[in-house]
Amino acid sequence: MQESLKDKTVRGVGWSFIDNIASSGITFLVGLILARLLTPEEYGVMAMIAIFIAVSNSIIDSGFSNALIRKVHINRIDYNTVFYFNIVVSIVLYISLFLASPAISVFFKEPILMEVMRIIGFILIINALSIIPRTIFVRNVNFKTQTKVSLISSISSGFVGIGMALAGMGVWSLVGQQLSRQLLNTLFLWIFCKWYPNFEFSIKSFNELFGFGSKLLLSGLINTIYKNIYYIIIGRFYASSILGQYTRAEQFNTIFSSNLTTVVQRVSYPVLSSIQEESERLREAYRKVIKTTMLISFACMLGLAAVAKPLILILIGAKWLPAVYFLQIICFAGMLYPLHAINLNILQVKGRSDLFLKLEIIKKIIAVGPIMIGIYCGIEYMLWGSVVISFIAYFLNSYYSAGLIDYPAIDQLKDILPTFLTSLTVAFIMWCVSLLDWSVYLLLPIQLVLGILLAFFIYEKIKLPEYLELKQLGISLLKRK
Repeated sequence: MQESLKDKTVRGVGWSFIDNIASSGITFLVGLILARLLTPEEYGVMAMIAIFIAVSNSIIDSGFSNALIRKVHINRIDYNTVFYFNIVVSIVLYISLFLASPAISVFFKEPILMEVMRIIGFILIINALSIIPRTIFVRNVNFKTQTKVSLISSISSGFVGIGMALAGMGVWSLVGQQLSRQLLNTLFLWIFCKWYPNFEFSIKSFNELFGFGSKLLLSGLINTIYKNIYYIIIGRFYASSILGQYTRAEQFNTIFSSNLTTVVQRVSYPVLSSIQEESERLREAYRKVIKTTMLISFACMLGLAAVAKPLILILIGAKWLPAVYFLQIICFAGMLYPLHAINLNILQVKGRSDLFLKLEIIKKIIAVGPIMIGIYCGIEYMLWGSVVISFIAYFLNSYYSAGLIDYPAIDQLKDILPTFLTSLTVAFIMWCVSLLDWSVYLLLPIQLVLGILLAFFIYEKIKLPEYLELKQLGISLLKRK
């Protein structure tokens, strides 16, 4: 039983990681090309819309997908009930955005925003259609199929976006890329899933699922608004070009931090849910997930901060230089995102969505301070404030999860401290190299090679169990190939 769970987790992590590389990774590479063809102002326009789309998507899902994944015994009527709810709500929200678009355009002082929002809003209905097929795949820890779908949709939409940009269509190339990606993603999820809805709706099923999901909905809304509030603040009080710079920095951060968080969340939630009644086994599995995940997170995020300047100059050019400092600050907050996700997963696994909601409210009230600082003092102060909030949020999250599985924050910190100190030391040495007055095309490879060799040397000396397990996993995968 233990081996089957481990194999299931490893397979899920592997395919989920590839899935994120296929979607976000390829989209990121396409974004590099588009960043050279488009301006920071055009990226800024799309960022102004982000919060409205993100909030709407949270409302459409309403926590039902997590409720379906967690439910031990599920019936067809559960899927049908959620499916029709998602569709109806998505249509209502699209109509609301369509009618509100003139006012939103006036608020941001961007005339083109009205037309863009009315077209990109169709993505809400498209996403709603994909929720049940995706949930079925996640529930079965089947990320291999989702990887295929992501690969097809990401590459195809990339060609659409680049083609439109080369044709001089400006911000519409970003709209075309996003719409085509989600449309293809939804289409192929349905093709591979082979699930078809029946015309049925159960009030009993709705109430049962919504009882758990409603608190996750409110938590998700609060978190989504917070994550995207920076777009509103920067877009309203600063130039759209500054918002574009911030957006590009955030997208570089997403490649490692958000994708790693997504992988861990998607795989650990269904796997840990399957052993939610076995306390000792759950705690040990949870501890192993934290130690392994944070080794990767610290290395990636601190390393990214160290190479930010040559990386951005090489990949997207000097016009995006202001994004370097933004990215370096964001990396210090982003390195803890996977840790947040893992602690919050335990609350969901244990069915404590009430604590999940309580935490989100507390954390976001505290986060008002940095946002106000950003309005009056500058973006940099707001971003450094988000770093402080990230550390505070960790202690709040771990305080509540610790009581459920007997794994307090002090023990977590002891477990991840060696990897943090190692990554911090390596990143500092890498950053010192960037101070040399050399060509960025020489600096970047030197930094990367030096960082990898240093990390390998240190971990080989101290022989951390999580490092040895990752190393063994890598060797096994190579032999299998």
